[in-house]
Amino acid sequence: MRAIGGDQVEEAVAGCVAALRPAVERDWQGVQAAGLEWSCHQTAFHIAEDLVAYAANLAGRAQDDYVPFEITLDDGTDNTGLLHVIEASGALLAAAVRTAPREVRAFHPYPFRSADREGFAAMGVAEVLLHTHDIAQALGLAYEPSEELAESVLTWLFPHVQPGPAAWPTLLWATGRGELPGRAPVTEWRWRNNLVIPTERLTLVGVRPAAARDLRLGGDGGFEWLDGGPFQGTREAAGMVVKAYESGVHRPEFGLFALVRREDGRAVGGMGFHGAPDEDGRAEVGYDLVEAARGQGYATEALRALSEWALARDDVRLLMATVDRENLPSQAVVTRCGYDRATVEEERTAREQDDMDSVLQLYLRRA
Repeated sequence: MRAIGGDQVEEAVAGCVAALRPAVERDWQGVQAAGLEWSCHQTAFHIAEDLVAYAANLAGRAQDDYVPFEITLDDGTDNTGLLHVIEASGALLAAAVRTAPREVRAFHPYPFRSADREGFAAMGVAEVLLHTHDIAQALGLAYEPSEELAESVLTWLFPHVQPGPAAWPTLLWATGRGELPGRAPVTEWRWRNNLVIPTERLTLVGVRPAAARDLRLGGDGGFEWLDGGPFQGTREAAGMVVKAYESGVHRPEFGLFALVRREDGRAVGGMGFHGAPDEDGRAEVGYDLVEAARGQGYATEALRALSEWALARDDVRLLMATVDRENLPSQAVVTRCGYDRATVEEERTAREQDDMDSVLQLYLRRA
């Protein structure tokens, strides 16, 4: 799996400084950054501000808002000094990412009010790459980050964006900074950190496209699995995520979640949706557990939480689960979570319209 962490933050910052240093003798205050209302100087300082804010929130485990402080430049700080501030703030974020435990999440407002260490690293890299581009373009400087950095930002923060022929032009297009053949211009955009849903003993952690690709190929997806994991169903579900992502139809909150045990941070299974809700508000759920984690109520706890989260939305009216006729434990799980056995007519329709296998039974939970 292509990782994103402290090394990538430092690489992005080094590329920023190298690109902008040839223009340190110019007036950055008097030149407006490309596509922004800020000057090049304000934009460069914004990079440093964001890197420090991300480092502070992650290191301070902020939960409800940004840590309440700001940085300022000393009077008379020139452009060389400003680049030094960017280097220092990047080093702070890199250190915070490297020392944060895997399970830690801290405040970031969009879209689910938290991010993990990889999310903060990706956001820092995104700020550096995109705003360095804005400054360099305004100053007439050449700048293009590595394809690996750009792809990491896309797979960690833009899971809803279909990959393009090259990552950097795709990232520029996705943030309203460029064009891609065959795609409409982007006028509004947001990145997306992954969704987590807590339960008493578990955290359902949304699996990003990069992690899904690794799971599909036989890796661990960046998770520490209980012995014997992940189970094959999780790897197949990861393949569905990758296929949807590459097709441009992936909706991250309706993808795959790893079930991570709170007591030790180990993943015990996978659970999620077969795709986004259809036009009638129907979505299908599926799950599996590592064998060593079965019989302890984890599937029931996770499915109940995921079902309640989904049915609280306006775009979900009906959840479906298909269970093998011989799988009595799984039938008990869905029943405990409020799913009812479908009628004969409903099962007949599912077999005819949705090609449901005859060995499966259909269970439904309505909003």
